[in-house]
Amino acid sequence: MKLSEQEKAAHKAAFRSMRPAEKLEYIYTYYKWPILLGVLVLLTAASIVQRQLTRKEPVIYLGFANVAVGEDLEEVLTVNFLRLEGNNAKRQEVYLYRDLYLSDDADVINHEYAYASRMKVMGAIQARKLDGVLMNREAYDLFSAQGYLQDLPELISVSDPALYGKIAPHLTENTVTVSDNTLEWQLNEADTHEVVTENVSNGIALAELPLFEPAGFEEPIYFGIIANSPRTATAVKYLRYLVEGEA
Repeated sequence: MKLSEQEKAAHKAAFRSMRPAEKLEYIYTYYKWPILLGVLVLLTAASIVQRQLTRKEPVIYLGFANVAVGEDLEEVLTVNFLRLEGNNAKRQEVYLYRDLYLSDDADVINHEYAYASRMKVMGAIQARKLDGVLMNREAYDLFSAQGYLQDLPELISVSDPALYGKIAPHLTENTVTVSDNTLEWQLNEADTHEVVTENVSNGIALAELPLFEPAGFEEPIYFGIIANSPRTATAVKYLRYLVEGEA
């Protein structure tokens, strides 16, 4: 109900005559929810502004699959690369998918984690938000078999012969599944089980490169470029950094 001018004046006079404690109680009783709503709106707006001011633009998306990287090496693989490329580490980043665990032989304890990691990898690749991956042999075999990795000689030999000459000693071959009728065979829709594969040079061995020697990895590790990466040029620059970089 709308108050008359006289009623408004009476309310104001009554409010002015209240003691401070009474004023606070009055405000809390009648204006609690509008005040809380206003505070919530301000906090939400402040949070959005802060995220916008601190949000970093990914320059490249990388995954660490079955590979644990210490803080020093992670800085080398991220911040140092950004600096070398002239990027601002405060506004840009190498986006990392850490602690990916991929295995076809995961036990009961690790099965759910392996499944979650596989779903994360598939989602990132489908969203075209995975450009390169550091991996152990088991993860490398899985990435390769699915056809997720770029044929490196095909990618680099023509566009950058000098870089190809540098990576050639470190190139590794792996198996890629060209066709597989396992599902049809299991459903009795095919008379024979046929899996066609080919070998492709789709990774480079990293452990003996200067950037990685100090880390002392106990098993071979590899780097591959994701086949559907929309940032292939940056991924090739990153590959050059891995091969030419010094610890």
